[in-house]
Amino acid sequence: MNASAPTSAETLRSTLGGLLDGLPPKQAAAAVERLIASYRGQTPTDAPVLRDRSDVAAYAAYRMPATFEAVRSALDGLAEAAPDWAPGSHVDVGGGTGAATWAVDATWDGPRETTVLDWAEPALALGRELAAASTSDVLRAATWQRAVIGSGLSLPEADLVTVSYVLGELTPQARTAVVAEAARAGRAVVLIEPGTPEGYLRIREARDQLIGAGLQIAAPCPHDGTCPIEVGKDWCHFSARVSRSSLHRQVKGGSLPYEDEKFSYVAATRFPTEPAASRITRKPQIRKGLVLLELCGPEEEGLNRVNVTKRHGDLYKAARDADWGRAWPPAP
Repeated sequence: MNASAPTSAETLRSTLGGLLDGLPPKQAAAAVERLIASYRGQTPTDAPVLRDRSDVAAYAAYRMPATFEAVRSALDGLAEAAPDWAPGSHVDVGGGTGAATWAVDATWDGPRETTVLDWAEPALALGRELAAASTSDVLRAATWQRAVIGSGLSLPEADLVTVSYVLGELTPQARTAVVAEAARAGRAVVLIEPGTPEGYLRIREARDQLIGAGLQIAAPCPHDGTCPIEVGKDWCHFSARVSRSSLHRQVKGGSLPYEDEKFSYVAATRFPTEPAASRITRKPQIRKGLVLLELCGPEEEGLNRVNVTKRHGDLYKAARDADWGRAWPPAP
């Protein structure tokens, strides 16, 4: 894994900082508010969501750091399940300004060929501009290509295919086609959606589709069996912490310097991996002398709760430091 990940995040934030120069704050905030509904997947469409540079600049400044952190967290799950593997090539479907590409670059070392596909040319243009300002040879050499994301999509074969915050923008038919093509083209496929009940259902449906196409689940699930969550009563999602920009504070209000991005994801591969024995599915609850962990375990166990106490020695110390979304028990 790439030790320069924090530097990549800082570089992205500083590069994004200049995007809104010359764009009136009220116009930026209005563009973001109008686009949030599309990001949330409430308006499936067959047209690009981001239409011009002002749309792209405002939305990138607002959403790109959160997308970067969510994708990087999902990629960490894949990297932990396949510690000796790194992608030699990467295709980012619906990648827009390239947040997922930055996240891939922050996760693995080594040379890669990266292609970002999106149907909005203004997003691709801004993505190129951001990548050119980075310190990464991989990002600066990336290919940015316009493509219709939907039925009829044709992808080049790649070691890794990412599709982040895209499925909710598509009609059901287009969504199925995109997942099928990603499964065909990629040796590893990582799909990320907002951490809402609807986003989880899209990931759950895509997970089944990936398994049906012959891939095996690497993360977050410990197995390839049926998801044990009862639909309508709960949903699988995780959280990534994001530094808030001034635009975040203007649109959402509040004074905290951070917010937590909730996301759902699945990572699947055509090569052997070592999935987590169990996955922490909620923020650990720390009590005096006790840590309560909610886990998704092996298929035969499903969902369960574990109490870790001081009597467990080093395991108790590990539980106090455990994060939502991490594997359990921790690696020795």
